[in-house]
Amino acid sequence: MVTQAAIRAAPSDPLLALSNPRRREILRLIWSEERSAGDIARAFDVSWPAISQNLRVLKESGLVHERRVGTSRLYRADRRSLRPLESYLRRMWERDVDRLRLLAEAEERRRSKR
Repeated sequence: MVTQAAIRAAPSDPLLALSNPRRREILRLIWSEERSAGDIARAFDVSWPAISQNLRVLKESGLVHERRVGTSRLYRADRRSLRPLESYLRRMWERDVDRLRLLAEAEERRRSKR
């Protein structure tokens, strides 16, 4: 489990920021459109400070842009910041998919010998 102390120690780590399901859901909400902090908060049944903390972590990790308009803060996902992370995850998944394929082929050969 990722602790709050770990998050404070490495707030700029995108993987750590995405380790929290609520932050992943916030990112999904602002993936295609800019939304105000209030709009984001209304989508969750948690306190405003909890949403604010999650937005801060996402912003510090570079996954989210914040834009101020008067007294409002608008948030949008920064898709470009996810590109390096995407290639890292893709490489990791490719190894797992290759391993799964090999296991499935071995199982198929084993069953065909029966």
